[in-house]
Amino acid sequence: MDIDNLKNIIRKHALSNALKFGRANPGPVISKIIAEAPEVKQFMKTVSFEVNEILASINSMNPEDIKKELEKNFPEMLEEKEKTERDIFAFLKIDPNKPVITGFPPGPEKYPHIGHAKACLLNYLLAKKYNGKFILRFEDTNPNLVEEKFYGIMLENFAWLGVKWDELLYASDFMELFYKYAEKAIIDGNAYMCFCNEEEIKVSRGEGKKCLHREYSAEENLKYWREFPEYESGKAILRLKIDLQHKNTTMRDPTIFRIIDTPHARLGTKYRVWPNYDFQNAIMDSYSNITIRLRSKEFEMRNELQRYIQEILGLTPTRTYEFARFNLEGVESSGRKIREKVNNGELIGWDDPRLTTLVALRRRGFLPEAIKNFVISTGITKSESTLTWDDLIIQNKRILDKTAKRFFMMHDYEKITIHNAPHQNIRIRMHPNDDTYGYRELEVQDEFLIQKSDLNDLKEGELYRFMDCLNFRVVNGVFEFDSLEYDVFKSQGKKIMHFLPAYGNIDVEILMDDARTIKGIAEHSIMSLKIGEVIQFERFGFCRLDSIEDKEEHKIYKFWFTHK
Repeated sequence: MDIDNLKNIIRKHALSNALKFGRANPGPVISKIIAEAPEVKQFMKTVSFEVNEILASINSMNPEDIKKELEKNFPEMLEEKEKTERDIFAFLKIDPNKPVITGFPPGPEKYPHIGHAKACLLNYLLAKKYNGKFILRFEDTNPNLVEEKFYGIMLENFAWLGVKWDELLYASDFMELFYKYAEKAIIDGNAYMCFCNEEEIKVSRGEGKKCLHREYSAEENLKYWREFPEYESGKAILRLKIDLQHKNTTMRDPTIFRIIDTPHARLGTKYRVWPNYDFQNAIMDSYSNITIRLRSKEFEMRNELQRYIQEILGLTPTRTYEFARFNLEGVESSGRKIREKVNNGELIGWDDPRLTTLVALRRRGFLPEAIKNFVISTGITKSESTLTWDDLIIQNKRILDKTAKRFFMMHDYEKITIHNAPHQNIRIRMHPNDDTYGYRELEVQDEFLIQKSDLNDLKEGELYRFMDCLNFRVVNGVFEFDSLEYDVFKSQGKKIMHFLPAYGNIDVEILMDDARTIKGIAEHSIMSLKIGEVIQFERFGFCRLDSIEDKEEHKIYKFWFTHK
């Protein structure tokens, strides 16, 4: 093994990794090294040692110098490779010469989560790809579940994702249409009024046995149907007449209408007889001329019933494709359990930073484009998968690395004096790779704040640097100014650290991703930030400014932690 060649390969990939992610990570770097030079696998102890040595050096460099070294020694690592976006819809074999109409039908019953985002975005992106039409439709025909606030919440969140619907529909606006098709099913002998109680229906469906109501004539059923709105709740239901011994239990004479006395969020007490999900869904898909709809796999068992409903009513069948849901490891996704935890105080709300509701992700600082890229990366597959936060974070970090302004912040620090340090007004780029973001200014003298973890690492005689400020040494336990120039540090320096002036800083509070709150201070330049802006606190992580609290004599800037 040529050790010089190995060091060269390590440095190339470490520089590239550091420029891309802000800090070189040994795992990905080693993977790249092995991919380029598989023979090094038999010398992993040496490889690991050299990687750690080189990464320590590179992680003390600023991004500008990393890029300069890549340009000089490894320009091929900076070449923009032409990206061909993966066509995740190719397997559907859509005919581009025919109109494409897709739709997404959420129930306004809870806060939308990342699973809703996937179904919504996939249908929207499919329509957009083929210059088609995307319909957003609220499935709101169960007054027991519908809540008025969720109409607006869902519209706001889907719009935030960048979804632009061509038409907005409410299933509850089509009650008379559902009644018309119910009468057609009755007249054609495909539906009957059933007066069995809930337990009797459960037993008869399980055993595949008919009840006497199944033998009513169409005339009798029509009479009872028209009397239906006057019945007491629970006295009767309208059922499809299919096959009580069908191997798919969903097809065993399912309920299609029932009485619900709960006032509806939009319509109040105008209706008592409400269609069930399958009946209204089948009608609305066909009525809206949906040509294809992508939905999660839990609806797969409903397919046969919904196509049957469309068939007996003479409606155009809708093509659907069911994809597997994904879970994020360790994240609660059950709406019922989340509600319980919110109510008992285990979670701070539906926007708790530990959740993947869209309100939580948005408040933490995840970007719509990152969520879209994450959704696309999960694909459209039938195979269940469990992903981690890192799968989502990597998509967000790729964007924030290029767009987030940088600032200094400390939450566990000490004050030190650097003897003979000159008075300076230093200008630091808001973004290390883009002058257009402007500069921030810090006034410093000889007193500084330093993170305790950095302070504990300082060793006698070694040269250290405060970012874009000065170089210093520890001499006989005292901090002594050495020089200003980065080039001096570059040749012999040990570590670059962030800092704060001893005075003139701003109080901050950061709600972490585990719902802990960290208190600290940040440079005064954060006063230029707007609510909702996502920034990076150097060597800490990305954070979103959530609010500014006015105290008697000062302000507290409150952030939500996004991720590292």
